[in-house]
Amino acid sequence: MAVKFVLIVQCDKSRERCSGFACTDSFYNREGFFKGHGYEEGVRYLALTCGGCCGTGLAMKLEHFSKKLLKKTGIKKEEVAVHLSSCMVTDNYHHDRCPNIAYIKDIVRKKGYGDVVDGTYLSEASERKRCAGVYKRYD
Repeated sequence: MAVKFVLIVQCDKSRERCSGFACTDSFYNREGFFKGHGYEEGVRYLALTCGGCCGTGLAMKLEHFSKKLLKKTGIKKEEVAVHLSSCMVTDNYHHDRCPNIAYIKDIVRKKGYGDVVDGTYLSEASERKRCAGVYKRYD
C-alpha cells in the first residue's frame, strides 16, 4: 500500500531549541532518511513531539491524530509512515540517542502504525563524527 501521509515524531526536549527545519527540508527534498522510500509528490506531512520523556504523551497525540486522519482525509493507518526524528534515534549535536526509543516504537505500533522508520535529517557533520568515533553508531 502506498504511503499517503508521513508523520514525524521529534524529541520534545530538542524541539525546545530546534525549529525542525532540517527534518522538514529533508522530507520535501526527499533527502537523508526520506531518500529511497518512494514517497510521491503530494504525500502529506505532519510533525509532532514525543510528548516529553519517557514518551507516554505520544499515545494521546497518536490517538487524536488517528481520529482526525480517517475522518478528515480518508487515509488509513496502513498508509502512514512514522519517522522518528534523527534527534531521537542517533547520537548527535543535541544529545545521545533517546533512552526510551524502544518504548516509543512500541507505543507507535500499539496504536496501529506498522511503518516506523529511524531517522529524518542526515547531518553530514554528525555523520563525520560518527565515522570518527566521536558520536556512537546505532545501526
